[in-house]
Amino acid sequence: MLSVLITAFREATTIGQAIEAFLPQLPTDAEILVICPDPGTIAVVDDYAARHPAVRRVTDPQRGKPAALNVGLKAARGDVVVLSDGDVVVAEDALAPLLAPFKDPQVGAVSGRPVSVSPRDVLLGYWSHLLTESIHQMRLARDQTGRFLVCSGYLFAFRRALIEHVPEDALAEDAVISHFIARQGYRIRYGPQARVFVKYPTTYRDWLRQKVRTSGGYAQDHVRKSQVRMRSAWLEILNGTPLALRYPRNPREFLWTVLLFAARLHVWLLVFVNVRLLRRPLVALWQRVETTK
Repeated sequence: MLSVLITAFREATTIGQAIEAFLPQLPTDAEILVICPDPGTIAVVDDYAARHPAVRRVTDPQRGKPAALNVGLKAARGDVVVLSDGDVVVAEDALAPLLAPFKDPQVGAVSGRPVSVSPRDVLLGYWSHLLTESIHQMRLARDQTGRFLVCSGYLFAFRRALIEHVPEDALAEDAVISHFIARQGYRIRYGPQARVFVKYPTTYRDWLRQKVRTSGGYAQDHVRKSQVRMRSAWLEILNGTPLALRYPRNPREFLWTVLLFAARLHVWLLVFVNVRLLRRPLVALWQRVETTK
């Protein structure tokens, strides 16, 4: 059986699209669990639940996303769990390639492929295209050579038996789950055809909020002390720089690429200060990003 878990907070305008994208693709007896706390989102989810037996709402304890995931995992009946968000939309053919690698019993998780729907002809939109393409190329190379790779939190699946609990202070739950599964000796695969469409931040302030949180997860001990690695400030410089420099199509995009190097340095400095030095809690670092809705 399959369980799709969607976490949502104040996403009444987008959660319907997220649910509808999954419904036609569900195998027999699969379920969609939406974990949400706010009245607006609850109303939309309850409407879908009334019309679709596969949809259920789970009450969010309002202690952050990891706590919401733990509640969802306890409620899930599936042997395989798919995680996604209430403000993204999966492609109409995303689920089959995401689940296909589980035919191999040594596969513990499979990552989908985020695709930016932000415009490439503006600075932050360009950054989103460059970063998603770079991580796509990294995942492809690692998958083809059998190396460890981190799943994308926008869309990924894993064997339910391998994850009992997500640490409630985890800033990057996708990275933590990926590392926990790899430590148990299972392989993580990449499904490039399992696309999920994502709108990225449109202001630098929101961009920083999002990137400090997600990159900060790699500075926490859950990931930083792992023997398997894919992302860090150093690995980003080593592996990401050649990919980034090949990406621009014109002088303006090359300039934007150079600015991205400076912005990523800004991110990692903030991560070092806030996560490693000050050890600020999840509630302080997990700030809502409005422009991705």
